[in-house]
Amino acid sequence: MKINENYQKLPGSYLFSTISKKVKAFQKEHPEKEIIRLGIGDVTLPIVPAVIKALHQAVDEMGNASTFHGYAPDLGYPFLRETIAREDYEKRGCDVKADEIFISDGAKSDCGNIQELFGPEARIAVCDPVYPVYVDSNVMAGRAGEYDPSSGIWSKVIYLPCTRENRFVPGLPKETPDMIYLCNPSNPTGTAMTGKQLKVWVDYANEHDAVILYDAAYEAYISDREVPHSIYEVEGAKTCAIEFRSFSKNAGFTGMRLGFTVVPKELSFGGASLHDMWARRHGTKYNGAPYIQQKAGMAVYSQEGRRELAEQVAYYMRNARTIAQGLEEAGYEVAGGVNSPYVWLHTGKLTSWEFFDRLLENAQVVGTPGSGFGPSGEHYFRLTGFGTYENTVKAIERIKTYG
Repeated sequence: MKINENYQKLPGSYLFSTISKKVKAFQKEHPEKEIIRLGIGDVTLPIVPAVIKALHQAVDEMGNASTFHGYAPDLGYPFLRETIAREDYEKRGCDVKADEIFISDGAKSDCGNIQELFGPEARIAVCDPVYPVYVDSNVMAGRAGEYDPSSGIWSKVIYLPCTRENRFVPGLPKETPDMIYLCNPSNPTGTAMTGKQLKVWVDYANEHDAVILYDAAYEAYISDREVPHSIYEVEGAKTCAIEFRSFSKNAGFTGMRLGFTVVPKELSFGGASLHDMWARRHGTKYNGAPYIQQKAGMAVYSQEGRRELAEQVAYYMRNARTIAQGLEEAGYEVAGGVNSPYVWLHTGKLTSWEFFDRLLENAQVVGTPGSGFGPSGEHYFRLTGFGTYENTVKAIERIKTYG
């Protein structure tokens, strides 16, 4: 028997697994210490009442023979797909149809699985720093080449540095990629590209026959009118872009798992329809998101749901502003916290992991080392606004005092 040797190329464990191990070791050694976690992007507020009500109703339906639901349609229930098309796209002037929307168990899964549509020789371009799933899933597929531990660079990956020198906005690559991963607003930097900046990428992708894989998981946190909520607000995007959306960050579904991906019918390469390919892949490898979750997703678009979730988003953004302002007062250079719940700070002379250890040891605050997101993330650190407000305030006071 032979294994997929590409898995052996992955350095160490998944970033957040490494963080968890280090925190557990510290807790075991210092059981009396209270640790505040502002690292992983998990929400802390409970599911809002409108969604809970929908969940209860859906559960009751599953207990009645006349309203019971078995396998869900593999591409999603029409009631949710049609609602998403109307509320997320039509109302923003985007021509996205319900049958171009594929319901799934979350954006992370789709971001990792989408690469299956492309050949092993396809070159990927990623923002640097970047969400690790984009790179790791392509490493597993044998598309990333060889890893250089000293630089943190994969030989076949095209890196698009996003640093304070370019205000964390990626520039066009010198080499021509086939797949371009863009996360907007960005995870981890918390910054966002405007419509004009995205138009540059859309024009580039159309000109060079490339596809943009657009992660819009944090669109609910956008407050700047110049930043689009969907890449399909940009002219020309339907012929070059696939968009990923999540219910995790806008509705707190991190533990319930629900998301969707938009693959336009106009999107084709080499005479092959990516829409049809994704539908075939989805139908073969996925049995559909559960009815209960999809009914909960419907409640997100209700009048009550929208109001309640707007309050949650505002709560988390208050946390992000508290972090950013507190760090600036402490003398740190920061980005993010405006159109995203993430704050990206510069660690000065300390490496990302040195800063992690120092913060854990001295302040008992957990964040995410920037180097875990790519080589340009070194000397940066990510903190999240997804904690409670009380813990956020406490964490910033500790950092000011001990960090």
